[in-house]
Amino acid sequence: MRGRATYGVRVTATLLQNARRAGRFDGLVDVLLDDGRITAVVPAGAAPSSSSTTTRQAVDLDGRVLVPGLWDAHTHLTQWALVRHRLDVSEATSPAHAAALVRARVHGATTPTPQGQPLVGYGFRWAGWDTEPTAAALDEAVGDVPVILLSGDLHSAWASTAGLRYLGIHHHPTGLLREEEWMAASPRIVTVDDDVADELVVDAARAAAERGVVGIVDFELADNLTDWRRRLARGWGGLRVRAGVWEQYLGEVLEAGLADDDPLDGAAGGLVTQGPLKVISDGSLNTLTAFCFDAYAGATGEDAHGILNIATDQLAPLMSRAHEAGLRCAIHAIGDHANALALDAFAAAGARGSIEHAQLLRADDVARFAALGVTASVQPEHAMDDRDIAEDLWPDRTARAFPLADLRRAGVPLALGSDAPVARLDPWVAVAAAVTRSRDGREPWHPEQSLDLRTALEASVDRRSLDLDVGGPADLAVVDVDPFAVDPDGLREMPVAGTLVAGQWTHRAF
Repeated sequence: MRGRATYGVRVTATLLQNARRAGRFDGLVDVLLDDGRITAVVPAGAAPSSSSTTTRQAVDLDGRVLVPGLWDAHTHLTQWALVRHRLDVSEATSPAHAAALVRARVHGATTPTPQGQPLVGYGFRWAGWDTEPTAAALDEAVGDVPVILLSGDLHSAWASTAGLRYLGIHHHPTGLLREEEWMAASPRIVTVDDDVADELVVDAARAAAERGVVGIVDFELADNLTDWRRRLARGWGGLRVRAGVWEQYLGEVLEAGLADDDPLDGAAGGLVTQGPLKVISDGSLNTLTAFCFDAYAGATGEDAHGILNIATDQLAPLMSRAHEAGLRCAIHAIGDHANALALDAFAAAGARGSIEHAQLLRADDVARFAALGVTASVQPEHAMDDRDIAEDLWPDRTARAFPLADLRRAGVPLALGSDAPVARLDPWVAVAAAVTRSRDGREPWHPEQSLDLRTALEASVDRRSLDLDVGGPADLAVVDVDPFAVDPDGLREMPVAGTLVAGQWTHRAF
């Protein structure tokens, strides 16, 4: 039964009654939330009474399971908000298949693409195709319609001839734009008006709350300080955000005197806080640009080992600058050589923070993660997306690809995320992938690198513990079943009944 509004007295607390705790069989508890914190966890029926001047909202969980709210440690929130409304071509197995999906949308859409605007899709993974995508393939399917498709890893894009013109490119040998070439052209596609972006982001945050998410780290390639301050002024609520900063905007953050976890609006306990410096040191596996010690299978030439975007002698001083200002550093590194160099930079700079992705590692560098105290911020669902292409391109090294168990055994701090829109913003998906190393009924891929469920869940909550700690923030998720009592494959569809941030409901379905 939903709590009723009470008039004439001030509601200051919420009492969650008859809750179970994940993985525990020691009876029901009542959990008292007050002023955004957990103030008591007691046996059911034993909560202290309220004073005469205040009242509580009492909510009977009826045996549902209460867990700390989930975090996604790596998102690009505006891009995820946009992708949720774009054409999905992730199932395409060839350029012809992708072009057919585009043709079906163009000719079957009930609402046509506005005149002069491109049809934008996402999710194709061309590295595993027998033929490379070309503008001609899209032209043949839809004629002079401007089409721009973003790759699943966001490191490349594929455009029709009209799409290239929309991007300001009038001559291109293939229509496939990679890395810096795509980054230079992307602002016309990956940015929208502030009002539109903010509305879509609110909608995406609402959807995240429906999956038990209470917070994200936002690495949107944008002026996040300005964007999130604007959203706060417009009444942002419902999701905690750590807003990352890129090098080109670092000066503004330092000028504002913001250090790690400082609230952007200056309010104590603010929902939006300053996040880490983000730097991309190499490319991606699917674009054949992750920087590796060994060449990609069948690759020759100067880029056969991938591409390094920033040298260590440039990266380390940049990290030192951020570190001295009190910021953590989050360094994108996918290939094993890029990871080794990123660790070199952490050592040289004395910086704190994370390596984002850490998809291919040498054993010595796993140990260095631990010795340096660097967090491995990993996206387990990427292993499910990339297992086949990894076998093709890294055929002799997949035993050390996505080495989650090795990192865990070495004592490396883990944080799970999605890299949305590269994968769905849903921590239950990440947990399921980490535990099962499987999807769609396939045999587990390198199951020796799987995590146990408790470790995966603890790497998906901010406090790295499943305990409901008195004094901790009242950021909680209510799930219908105990995750420790379901088949691990069922974790992907974990039913979430409610979510609270600072003691306030952001989602409630009971």
